[in-house]
This record gives sequence, C-alpha cells and structure tokens, in this order.
Amino acid sequence: MTDQAHPDEGDLDGLQHERTALAWERTAIALMVAGILLARFTAKDGHPALSAIGLGVTVFGGAVLVWAGAHYEALHGPLRDDDPVVHPTATRTIGIVTVLVSASALAFGVIFAF
Repeated sequence: MTDQAHPDEGDLDGLQHERTALAWERTAIALMVAGILLARFTAKDGHPALSAIGLGVTVFGGAVLVWAGAHYEALHGPLRDDDPVVHPTATRTIGIVTVLVSASALAFGVIFAF
C-alpha cells in the first residue's frame, strides 16, 4: 500500500517554476481585484481618497503581474539547473506591502462603515 500523503518526488519534477509564477500571478490578480472593489465601493459612498488608494492598489497589482511575467524565465533557468532561486527582498517587499494595504483597507472600511 502506498502513502498518498507523500507523492513520489519524481512526479513533481519540472513544475516548480510554473507553481512559483502562478503564485505571483494569483497574488497580483488578488491585489487588482481588491483595489477595484475598494475603489468602486468608496467612490459610490463619496470617499475620493479611498478611491485613489484603491486605484493605486490596482496599478500596483498590475505592476506585480507584469513583473511576474517578466521574471518567469529568470526563475525557469535556475530551477531547471537545480540552483536555488531566492529573492528575499522582493518577497519581503511584496509581503509587507500586501499586509499593509490589506490592513489599511480593512481599517478604512470599518471606520467608514459606521
């Protein structure tokens, strides 16, 4: 009987760069959707500053999407050669910005909802 919780490592070879690129693309799309929703609902309620922030988040998400596509090949080569691909500065920056924007949007939403 085989252990289904731990698939054979050979089945996953060659997919790491696709999963990494897709993760960045999903992050970018989530940022764009969150920005659009923030801009839409705050513009409807007459909050132009929050609408501008939402549009900024949308533009930032678009920039992340372009960046992810441009760096797909940069990730593909080292992974194919079994070299480590680590971009700690980019990862930290995107993570911090995402958390800050999400927290700001939540705080503004709670403040202006009541």
